[in-house]
Amino acid sequence: MKLARGDIVQHNNRQSCWIAIHGAVYDVTDFLASHPGGETVILRCAGGDATNDYDSVHSPEMLAEALPKSALRGYIDPEELNANEESGKTATKTPTPKTNGPPPLSRQRLPSPNAWAYYSSGADDEISKRNNARAYQKVALRPRILKKVPNVDTTTSILGHSVSLPVYMSPVGIAKLAHPEGECALARAAGKEGLAQVLANSSSMSVERVREARSSEEQPLFFQLYVNKDINKSVDLVKRAIKAGVRGIWITVDSPVVGKREMDERSNLEVTAQGSNTRGQGVAKITASSISPFIDWDILTWIRELTDLPVVIKGIQCVEDAVIAYQHGVQGIVLSNHGGRSQDTAQAPLLTLLEIRKFAPYLLDGKMQIFIDGGIRRGTDVLKALALGATAVGLGRPFLFSMSAGYGEDGVRRMVQVLRQEIEANMVFLGVRSLNELREEMVNASRLERDMIGSVKL
Repeated sequence: MKLARGDIVQHNNRQSCWIAIHGAVYDVTDFLASHPGGETVILRCAGGDATNDYDSVHSPEMLAEALPKSALRGYIDPEELNANEESGKTATKTPTPKTNGPPPLSRQRLPSPNAWAYYSSGADDEISKRNNARAYQKVALRPRILKKVPNVDTTTSILGHSVSLPVYMSPVGIAKLAHPEGECALARAAGKEGLAQVLANSSSMSVERVREARSSEEQPLFFQLYVNKDINKSVDLVKRAIKAGVRGIWITVDSPVVGKREMDERSNLEVTAQGSNTRGQGVAKITASSISPFIDWDILTWIRELTDLPVVIKGIQCVEDAVIAYQHGVQGIVLSNHGGRSQDTAQAPLLTLLEIRKFAPYLLDGKMQIFIDGGIRRGTDVLKALALGATAVGLGRPFLFSMSAGYGEDGVRRMVQVLRQEIEANMVFLGVRSLNELREEMVNASRLERDMIGSVKL
């Protein structure tokens, strides 16, 4: 049915909320309460065109999955709907300076200030975010000389799957904020560079689309899970991921509540939804509103009733919890403080790795793989983590920023190639031919060890 602008604009509140997406008009009133990103992001488009907001974070097929056919009210020409919009509501675009080559990567090259704030922000004063990187700066390499190293082998295995580098793509939510192809661009780059990818629970692309974007069936794709307040939704999500062929479930446990990411919240202070009292929440709080804060170690029993795939606990922040995870028989853990985005002043993951070396070295025997993320920016950082006992490292923000400014898959591949060159060159400096030859004595971690507590209780 053909609709006029007047038919739509009157439905602009919580009691009656219509939105238009690519010319199709939907009544989403009944969907507001169940929208995973919260009602605010829909209500601010109520009675108007939500195409740009929708496309920035969702794949095209998401509409059919989320809304019943009965929600469709008709169609309208987008130009007619937007013709009389107030000029003040028109989004301003960052001017693009003239250049003869590709644009430089910077915050201005992301599509909006909100995207930069969501990706880059840390919790509170961002002390943990900064300390994640500083921890690696406190560890020195101890190069060896006159070691004949004609070539180096950077391959390793993650949960039984061969990869070309000890680096994987950490789960990064809403990757479409950086590039229209989002997680699919990451998947294509991962396949061509031989990396593993962990798909975020809040991926802007469906697991099926990301699976199809892979180079081959052998390309390892893992799935991150945030346990939903409605456990049945998590059951359906896990079953769907298993059907799509993921190779393991990575349960994120370090954010039972969302950290206070002030930059993210400040960037949204001007966004006030019609008919809503919620204001300035930030992208992080909106997207995480459905996460359950009430899970405990019994969640492992629940997940094992659903699948026999490998299980990884993401968000271990002290040696005590690493030991408990080992006792529960998980296949892997990720030492992570959520990139400094959850609890500020939580210790750096590299410090947690040192705790394991000192107080529970048997965890490094290989029965449970130990991954680490947060603050890793150079090939030297990767080698330091591996020398101290990690299996592989995860990177998140670098992948997002590398595909912004329209670079997409090519930008991600270039970033991986730079990292590969750094890893290979520094392996030669250390005098090792393979990752298996990396040892604790190849680094000097004495400065970081001074930060380690002595009251660990195991």
